[in-house]
Amino acid sequence: MTSAFIEEHAVTDADRGLYAVTTGPDGALWFTLAHSGQIGRMVPGEKPTTYQLDPAGQPTIIVTGPDGALWFTESRAHHIGRITTDGATTRFPVPSRNGGPYGITPGPDGALWFTEMNADRIGRITTDGTTTDFPLPVTGAYPSAITAGTDGGMWFTMNQANAIGRIDTDGTITTYPLPTPAAAPVGITAGPDGAVWFVEIAAGQIGRIAPDGTIDEFALPDRAGRPHAITNAGGGHLWFTEWGGNRIGSITMDGTVDVHDLPTPRSEPHGITLGPDGALWAALETGALARIVTAGN
Repeated sequence: MTSAFIEEHAVTDADRGLYAVTTGPDGALWFTLAHSGQIGRMVPGEKPTTYQLDPAGQPTIIVTGPDGALWFTESRAHHIGRITTDGATTRFPVPSRNGGPYGITPGPDGALWFTEMNADRIGRITTDGTTTDFPLPVTGAYPSAITAGTDGGMWFTMNQANAIGRIDTDGTITTYPLPTPAAAPVGITAGPDGAVWFVEIAAGQIGRIAPDGTIDEFALPDRAGRPHAITNAGGGHLWFTEWGGNRIGSITMDGTVDVHDLPTPRSEPHGITLGPDGALWAALETGALARIVTAGN
């Protein structure tokens, strides 16, 4: 069992669509404001700063790149963005005209890999902005989140195809159907056990896929909780957000689940990350970053 102390830090208003959060190389939390087209930065304990992009661009997922800058997707503007820690931004169009990029993550080859939801493609962008993409073997898959596995491949969720995909750095793609129909996987991350873990937003489950493609699923206490994002926080636990259940949850490698209610009702948690201060931080659509301090009991 784990216990958790949760406090909320307001960084914006509810209308701006606080969505994803990550820890930057500068010891700050960086976050996306999807509705206002902004990137935010906050050092824990200090006031936040925001940087304006395309107001209609819808920045979504944000990660630290191999070059020490922050990289993010703009789902409506169909761009990949780069922002330095001092706020200088560059934007690159994705290969497919209306690709709808969503997930993004650094790969083992020194590039960043991303999903194109509308185009059924996986994209790759080098740190100088050169892009290529690879078509999926199915249509209407709606590829969503993506992560680098410990096996050298890139693993991603196929939300509408109800499957997990894997792409080698040479572009070879393999897909693995989920056991539960219409589970709609979204968030995904590499676990400490060499497997990849993901959330099933429509089924209320956490999934695990081994490098050989074997899949296990673990039901949440509230099957209507709509888990959204998941991260590896170390210590043998993975932490996830329950967008519909207004909770933060954890799962151990044997599938033991604990959940913790957020202080504010209907706060709609989305992204989650391990912060620079060693605590977990989650992005709440109501406009706050939730800080979660955990302990075993």
